[in-house]
Amino acid sequence: MDLGIAGKTAIVAGSSAGLGLACARALAEEGVRLFMSARGKERLDAAARALQVELGASVTPVVGDHGTTEGRAALLEACPRPDIMVINCSPPRMVESYLDMEPEDWAESWSTTFLAPVELIRAATPGMVERRFGRIVNIATVGAKFPLEERLLSGATRAALSNYTVAVGRALVRHNVTINNLLPGIYETPGLTHILGGQGVTAGQGPDGLAVSPFGGTLPANRPGSPDELAALCAVLCGERAGYIVGQSVVVDGGLTRSTF
Repeated sequence: MDLGIAGKTAIVAGSSAGLGLACARALAEEGVRLFMSARGKERLDAAARALQVELGASVTPVVGDHGTTEGRAALLEACPRPDIMVINCSPPRMVESYLDMEPEDWAESWSTTFLAPVELIRAATPGMVERRFGRIVNIATVGAKFPLEERLLSGATRAALSNYTVAVGRALVRHNVTINNLLPGIYETPGLTHILGGQGVTAGQGPDGLAVSPFGGTLPANRPGSPDELAALCAVLCGERAGYIVGQSVVVDGGLTRSTF
């Protein structure tokens, strides 16, 4: 399918590895000009070069933490008028109990997983409205819809982001600007491996022979997800024909969670 976005310009924040890099690659394959950001220069530059060499993509790496005011300013200075934004971040740490979290933990998570996308959206959407095209996708977490105590620092703030997405998305869609969220489950990424302490992203097999999630329960798909699978859906949501999908939080978890809606 031609998604109709060749020649568009995209910010992909948090895209030196994992789900963010896969989303950048999927957009590059559609002919989108990329501005990729991350905190670490070496890994970001390597990721950008790989896309340039493999796909002939137009890629500008921007070193910065978009969870900070300074990082967002650097990203928006490099690309002040994006047509597309995909906003990802490294997952906050796991906790053993809700009692483990201090106010500074909440402040850090809030800054990175809620305030950062909100401020990027606020900065970019006026230009999108003016041009009558904009697509924004937040890479969040399945924990926003299906809470886990271990993932409170990630899920609670992303639940707030989902609320924001609906409210603001309804105001913007009349201008052909949409905001949606993807809620990934267990994926084979460096970020998830890191928060699990270097362990594998599955925890052996259960009595039914299926792979076990590190957070409990089995994976009906019997494997973790590939970042490219989520990225393909992200690209569709960024496409020209996705203008009637508004404020949705789409679970992409291989059947891990149970819900009819």
